[in-house]
Amino acid sequence: MAPPSTRTGTSDVLVRTTAFLFMVGGVAAALLAADVVLSGDRRGGVLLLLAVAAALTGPALLAAGPRIPTRTVGVGVLVGAGLLGAGTTLAPSLTLALASASLAMLVAVESMLFLRPRDAWVVVGLASAWQVLPLLVVHDVPPRVCAAYVVLWCGVAGAMGVLARYASTAGIDPLTGLADRRSWDSGLEQAIDRCRRRGVPLSLALIDIDHFKHVNDTQGHAAGDDLLRATADAWRAVEVPGMVLGRRGGDEFAALLPGRTGAEALTVADRLCRAVPTAASAGVAEHADGETAAEVLRRTDASLYAAKAAGRGRTVLSERRRHRLADDLAHALAAGGLRVELQPVVDLPTGTVSGVEALARWDHPWFGPVPPAEFVAAAEEAGLIDELGAAVLALACADAHVLQDAWGSAVHLGVNVSGRELTEQGYADRLLRSLEAAHWPVTQFVLEVTESVVEASGPAALRALRTLRAAGVLVAIDDFGTGFSSLSRLDELPADLLKLDRSFLTSLTTSTRRTVMVRALLGLCADLDMLVVAEGVETAEQAALLEELGCRAAQGYHYGAPQPVAVLAAHPWQAPPPGRAPVASGG
Repeated sequence: MAPPSTRTGTSDVLVRTTAFLFMVGGVAAALLAADVVLSGDRRGGVLLLLAVAAALTGPALLAAGPRIPTRTVGVGVLVGAGLLGAGTTLAPSLTLALASASLAMLVAVESMLFLRPRDAWVVVGLASAWQVLPLLVVHDVPPRVCAAYVVLWCGVAGAMGVLARYASTAGIDPLTGLADRRSWDSGLEQAIDRCRRRGVPLSLALIDIDHFKHVNDTQGHAAGDDLLRATADAWRAVEVPGMVLGRRGGDEFAALLPGRTGAEALTVADRLCRAVPTAASAGVAEHADGETAAEVLRRTDASLYAAKAAGRGRTVLSERRRHRLADDLAHALAAGGLRVELQPVVDLPTGTVSGVEALARWDHPWFGPVPPAEFVAAAEEAGLIDELGAAVLALACADAHVLQDAWGSAVHLGVNVSGRELTEQGYADRLLRSLEAAHWPVTQFVLEVTESVVEASGPAALRALRTLRAAGVLVAIDDFGTGFSSLSRLDELPADLLKLDRSFLTSLTTSTRRTVMVRALLGLCADLDMLVVAEGVETAEQAALLEELGCRAAQGYHYGAPQPVAVLAAHPWQAPPPGRAPVASGG
């Protein structure tokens, strides 16, 4: 049985092997032809021309690289076998004919190296026939001698077949037949070096099956294994020359795409995702000059995470601008170049402010203000997310102290957390230590995290949130009402507050159905002892309707835009009346 293929194109190793054998065979044939030319035989010129053509095929293959389809290289081997047959036929002497026939061993070697065993034996059979016929008919070689040559060719082919099958199982994932993590990562290192020397682009993609854990939990691990195998089988029908596929563990697959830009790789990743039997998400990155394998993998992984956090079932490309921003962000963090603005959260029954959300801001020296979503993504890709989170937390706590001193009352401080930061090992302990160092009470701190981030981060995020809640931190589910928000998640997520996304309020004053939905959600959250904060309130009409429906807290430009602490501290806000439950911050 043929070993499973780990690639859909021709690897660089096979291309180089094929090129080398063509050059060796061509040079050897040229030496034989030169002897015929020197003897004055006119057939020597034809033989020499065929030999030179074979020798030049080698450099041509090297120049084309691994993007040559496997079938094209297979045709090349057949052509080589035909040329050897022609050389044997035209040989002016028996000695030269036998020498030419001996070169047919190269065909046997090459066939078994990269063709499927059945196809390889077909090529060996054709090559043998093209040698035996001229030996018998043209040169009157005894049948026993011809039989000895056939045994030699088949013996070499069989031995190479055993070696090829043994080599093909090294570095192969036994479940899917794709390259395993170690083999694929090694291929990435080699591809980076090769593409840098040749000056050609290199991209890669990481692909996850959406909700794979749910398949294992509900249908069993056997069903999960079947899905992984079906995914690998589906990809074998996707013809992408040069692509090397691998399974890096669990349901994470990888595609190495030498010679392709990020935009081209994005198209390939979309094709791979569409071929999966179920929904899948992918992250794509193009290797940048000077990047190590670990760095480009980290960027690709961050893009995959962004695809999952954005709702899954999509492909995200790591932008080059973000890669350039990462270096500048590192300098800004070291130089204290970030700042925060605070947006008030209003207690609707009293009209007072009881909390603020700290929003990170970065003014790039050339690009100007950089959107938070962009520099957070850059920090995740560059491994700077812990430093960024720590810097924002320190700035936010310092500004909140200023605000409390100015107002003379307690303020709840809300800070957003990235999914990558949340799932870093020891995040909960680091956050609690940072709050202690900043002298900020944990009971006045609100950690804001989106439902999609928790879903994408899995058990690690849930463990961190439960640890923080147990320590007294309030947890808010941000942007509720977008993506795949589900009421069933309210029972599963460890949260104290629910932040209703601004998109949920767009038609609040014009849609009776939307009004009924908000009223029902407010009642449900009240029964669950969860506070609802309406985000993005922009008009007095929206604010009045929210109060009428019983919403207790809101934020948005109707109440106040994000502002520097100095501006907000100068505003004569009043604290909530004694005994009223404090309102957490919003965003």
